[in-house]
Amino acid sequence: MRIEDKSDFLPVAAEQAEKQTAQPGTRDSAGTAIIFYPDLCRQDKAQNDGGTGRGRSPAARLDEAVRLAEAINLQIIHADIVPVPKIRPATLFGSGKVAELARLIADLCPDIVIVDGTLTPGQQRNLERAWSAKVIDRTGLILEIFGARARTREGSLQVELAHLTYQRSRLVRSWTHLERQRGGLGFVGGPGETQIEVDRRLISERITKLSRELDKVRKTRESHREGRRKTPFPIIAFVGYTNAGKSTLFNRLTQAQVFAQDLLFATLDPTMRGVDLPNGNRVIFSDTVGFISDLPTHLVAAFRATLEEVLAADVIVHVRDISHPESAQQKQDVLEVLEELGISDPQRQNMIEVHNKIDLLSDEKRREITNIAKRQDRCIALSAFTGQGCDALLSMIGRQLAAEWRQCALTLAADEGAILAWLYRHADVQSLDYDDEGNAHLSVSISPSEEAKLDKLRAR
Repeated sequence: MRIEDKSDFLPVAAEQAEKQTAQPGTRDSAGTAIIFYPDLCRQDKAQNDGGTGRGRSPAARLDEAVRLAEAINLQIIHADIVPVPKIRPATLFGSGKVAELARLIADLCPDIVIVDGTLTPGQQRNLERAWSAKVIDRTGLILEIFGARARTREGSLQVELAHLTYQRSRLVRSWTHLERQRGGLGFVGGPGETQIEVDRRLISERITKLSRELDKVRKTRESHREGRRKTPFPIIAFVGYTNAGKSTLFNRLTQAQVFAQDLLFATLDPTMRGVDLPNGNRVIFSDTVGFISDLPTHLVAAFRATLEEVLAADVIVHVRDISHPESAQQKQDVLEVLEELGISDPQRQNMIEVHNKIDLLSDEKRREITNIAKRQDRCIALSAFTGQGCDALLSMIGRQLAAEWRQCALTLAADEGAILAWLYRHADVQSLDYDDEGNAHLSVSISPSEEAKLDKLRAR
């Protein structure tokens, strides 16, 4: 399928989303690309999905691959679904199909060929030789996007670690220069050490260094989280599939200017902003990187320090693109990543689910989705783009936090000034009056965990 008009390829919902997104301006193309989605037979699909049978339609997978490539400004000149009746260990595709695709590639001369699946190092090398073109798989494409999106030093470190971990397994004598031997000087390599061995050693040393630096980042983040625990402001973390509208919702609620466009992985580095809820309580919203199906394990491991911010949140808000035809599958992908991170049972049970982008639905479908959300606990339908339903979300968050925090009246003696200061750091002091004897009479809202700490302090 040659892509001449994107409207012939993208789903209607995606087209509508593009129309509603502010024009980002003209960007120079990063090159041309051909995309192949290997459509595995039913048996191989089950094995590839771990036997779950939760596979997306080939057209939806190809659409997502096109949008991933567009996220780094590649010009897609051809995209197609390639049936794979049987996986070939050497090339994934059968020899006849490899030859057929080679002729197509020779005619179109792309800068890169993307196979939207997982290629072994050997398969990637063999396809590059057969097609005389640069070939990357889905993991490689996602790593390229993350590399282009990283803005902070932490993000750059995480991307580089994931990329090197991925590349280390790809040093499989793909090029002849890696097979040349070099003499040893004792401290720079053993006698007869080949270039590929040198490259592996240098990559391993760099990975070790990056891992140490990220360990420091993880400790720093934990220190910051510990500091935030000493404040009375709950943390509300947004999670969701990439391009579900998390950053748009974050901007709507916080009046921030976080980068938000109709691009996959538009957000990479986390952002936090304080917001006053309708009930007067202040919370901190946290915008996080989006998830995706078949998220590379290298990225989950490298970004664990960032993603663990979600686990430290008081409330997790799962933002879904309810207009997407495979919203249910996307939800499952997000939940699987959260399970891998180690989300607790209370967090999962108390998660708020947001059905976003209802403005892209027909009137009838919008009413249906809204009514379904109303019948569920901790679920709301809204449009981050138009703002419809956003105030109701803030009220829902406030009610959930209030249900966990307890209102209580306290009286502190004049010599309990240290406990009064502690309450200002760890609870929400709503009123304070002093009597003639200097005793403090307070009305506070406090979480169960902090209330237990307060009881210990007063018992000393």
